[in-house]
This record gives sequence, structure tokens and C-alpha cells, in this order.
Amino acid sequence: MIVVTGATGNVGRPLTRALAKAGLPVTAVSRHAAPVPDGVRHVTADLADPAGLAPALAGAEALFLLLSGDLHAAGAGPADIIGRAAAGGVRRIVLLSSQGVATRPFGPTRIAMRAVEDALRDSGLDWSILRPGGFASNALWWAESVRAHRVVAAPFGDVGVPIVDPADIAEVAAACLVDDRHTGAVYELTGPEVITPRRQAEAVAAALGTPVRFHDLTRDEARAAMARSMPVELAEDTLDILGSPNPAELRVSPDVRRVLGTAPRTFADWAARHAAAFR
Repeated sequence: MIVVTGATGNVGRPLTRALAKAGLPVTAVSRHAAPVPDGVRHVTADLADPAGLAPALAGAEALFLLLSGDLHAAGAGPADIIGRAAAGGVRRIVLLSSQGVATRPFGPTRIAMRAVEDALRDSGLDWSILRPGGFASNALWWAESVRAHRVVAAPFGDVGVPIVDPADIAEVAAACLVDDRHTGAVYELTGPEVITPRRQAEAVAAALGTPVRFHDLTRDEARAAMARSMPVELAEDTLDILGSPNPAELRVSPDVRRVLGTAPRTFADWAARHAAAFR
């Protein structure tokens, strides 16, 4: 049995589908009831309460661990989940970490995630760690303004990073969950090119077949908007990267191709597949 946490999210959903399509037994875990593919068991649980994961982990051999924003906040104990999983018989964990653990190791949320990585390394389990950069799906934050006003509002309009398609993250995670060759690997996951928010807006416009205007937010405006859905510390860490990426954060990683044998998907491809969200 493979347990997928965050199973209704941008990475967990395609990962659950891929594992189920391959005929593997899957338990999908999310905070709220949600539809899952045929044959997939669904368990409602909150990762903030590791003890509540026991029903999901029963009989599991592998776990995909995705930590939501609130589990990066001060006082959270996400490493406890690893201990619970090991005690319950899980033998392999694939952790969705963050590129910033390596590129910005002293940010508060990066220090917390490094502690989770270290707990996994020390667990005695088989493990793989995925460190993606920015997600293409973060563009969904713009969906409402694009639908209503044909406007993308974002900070740092002409500063780019090689954002990654969550579908690529999901496929790499699936490989790590089932293939021993990835045990002990740390993969940095990026897209195939550096792309700015302004160019992302152009890709959304192309997918819609209609013009989309770009509006450059100040950092303060962006922080206020992001803080409504994530801890302020995580918003600050994210804005640091988006506003002033360092050379390591501008690097296009070969790891998606290394694992999957194919090039990572472009943002334009992501926008075309998700155009309905912006209509």
C-alpha cells in the first residue's frame, strides 16, 4: 500500500492518479472528503495531528509526505509524522521538500524543512527527497482576476525563475515510491527555462486566445495577499526568492530528465492544460 498525503492538491492529485493507473494499491489522505480514482481508498486526516494518521498508515509500505503551509509554522511538529510512519511499518518515504533548503538555508521555513529532511535521513527508512523550485500552479492565484478583469497581478514582473510543472513532480515522486534506484537520492526539480511573471501572463493569454494585462504588485502588496493563505515567514521566504533569485535558483536542473527520461514540461504547456481555470 502506498499512502499519498495532500492527495487532492496540485501534486498529490496527479500522483494518486498515476499510481492507481499503474494498478498499485493507494490510500489518498486529505483534510476533507474528496473524490478519488476508482479503487483508491480515501482517509480524512489532518497532518497537524500525527496520531490521527494511524488509520491511513495501517498496512502501508510507502508514504509520500507533503507538508502544507501551516506545518511550516513555529510550534508545528511535522517530523513526528516520520516517527509514526516508521512505527507503523512504513519502509519508504518520499518527502516533498523545497529547493530553498539548499539555496536559502537560513530562512526560518527552510531551517524547519531541513530539520524534517534530517529526521528522515536518521529514521532508518528508505527515503528520497524532492526539492522543487516555484510551482507553475501558483499561477492559479491569478485565476479570479483573469476571469473577472483579464489581469495578472504579481510582484517582480521581469524577474524569472525556472518554475516546475506539478505533473513532473508527481511523476518523479511516483518513480521514487516504486523504484529502489532512487533510494537516498535528493532531486532538485525545475522547469526547462527561466520564465518571468510577465511572460507567464503572456502564456495564459495565448492559452485563452485573448489579451491579458500584467499589473506589477509591490512587495508589500504581494506579502499581504500571500499571508492570507500561508504563514508570513513562508511568504517572506518565497518573496526573497522571487524578487532576487541567486545563481542556484536560476539554474535549470537536469533531474526531471534524469529520472523520467523526458524533458520537463514548459509553463505554456501547463497554461494550455489549465486554461479552463482562467476562462
